[in-house]
Amino acid sequence: MNTRTAILGGGCFWCVEHDLRALPGVLEVVSGYSGGHLENPTYEDVLTETTGHREVVEVTYNADLLSYRHLLQFFIDHIDPTDPTGQFADRGESYTPAIFYANAGEQAAAESVLEELDASGVYSSPSVVAVLPRAPFYPAEEYHQNYSQKNPGHYAAYRSGSGREGFVQKTCTIRQDKKITWRD
Repeated sequence: MNTRTAILGGGCFWCVEHDLRALPGVLEVVSGYSGGHLENPTYEDVLTETTGHREVVEVTYNADLLSYRHLLQFFIDHIDPTDPTGQFADRGESYTPAIFYANAGEQAAAESVLEELDASGVYSSPSVVAVLPRAPFYPAEEYHQNYSQKNPGHYAAYRSGSGREGFVQKTCTIRQDKKITWRD
């Protein structure tokens, strides 16, 4: 099996983790923190907005079944790629969207996906997803892992109340109504 990892930040890691688990070819998704200057940050550290970390997920996937490009496309369709100040109800740098690339090929793929998104007309504003060199990944505390499965009622209420669920559905409707599809 051709196993690879990707680090993606799209706001609340509970939601990003939940969505990516549904994508065929994804083997594991771990919630955590990346991009900051503090080693081994905690949730409380990151919430201070002083460490430079984002809430992220580390996705392990089978590259024989799922391309990096398709992974990024799916990820982009499940966040608000146009919000520079956070995601949905969550505000601050730690919730801003980012793709952390491991090499020049991943960087080029990320930039290409975002260029395609901007040209597609799905959104009236340009993408603000940061494309950054991969930084150390620190797993979040155990109670954050698989949160949607451990706490389904609270998770569903949070996802709906934050505005994420409605936004993702609206994005899917826009793509369908305008017949906008991703390139392979």
